[in-house]
Amino acid sequence: MLPLWLTTLSLAADAPVILVFGDSLSAGYGLPQGKGWANLLQRRIQQQGYEYRVVNASISGETTLGGANRLAQALAEHRPHIVIIELGANDALRGQPLEPMRDNLTQMVRASQTAKAKVVLVGMRIPPNYGPDYTEKFHASYDTVARATHAALVPFLFEGFAEQREMFQSDGLHPAIEAQGLMLDNVWKALKPLLHRPAQKG
Repeated sequence: MLPLWLTTLSLAADAPVILVFGDSLSAGYGLPQGKGWANLLQRRIQQQGYEYRVVNASISGETTLGGANRLAQALAEHRPHIVIIELGANDALRGQPLEPMRDNLTQMVRASQTAKAKVVLVGMRIPPNYGPDYTEKFHASYDTVARATHAALVPFLFEGFAEQREMFQSDGLHPAIEAQGLMLDNVWKALKPLLHRPAQKG
């Protein structure tokens, strides 16, 4: 079974879907249920008067290849209006070649766009374990893909707190509860311009 769930707060079943498609950083690894940034996204959307339903299809440990292999099913099942793609960190932490990663990200963005969804691509940085050249080229990959596909870009999911040790769990990799709102703020900057308020009735 995939750890796929809906965050529902009296939402209409036919509300347009925002699909969060990521790895452990979006799946809420190490956090109490319902405390990840994707859950906070659903609340913010409603608080600001939008009518979207957030579906979190993130899987801890996911790579861009794994994501590319399962995206078609998620698109067919949920028919999202917006797809937030947050993948690539696991590729880099394993030292995998960057060209296939970029190809996989591009494939996922284009598949989402072909399915009539707008796309937000979430950028990441990694520790310099594999040297500065690999590290910088990894981060630049997100801008490269976003420019080629005209996807909205979050430059860095951890912007504003990456150097603050207290914002991370004991493993030093996964953000703590205190950081989830900051992650949401970073995503929100790219996502909000893509949202539409419902037409006023009457």
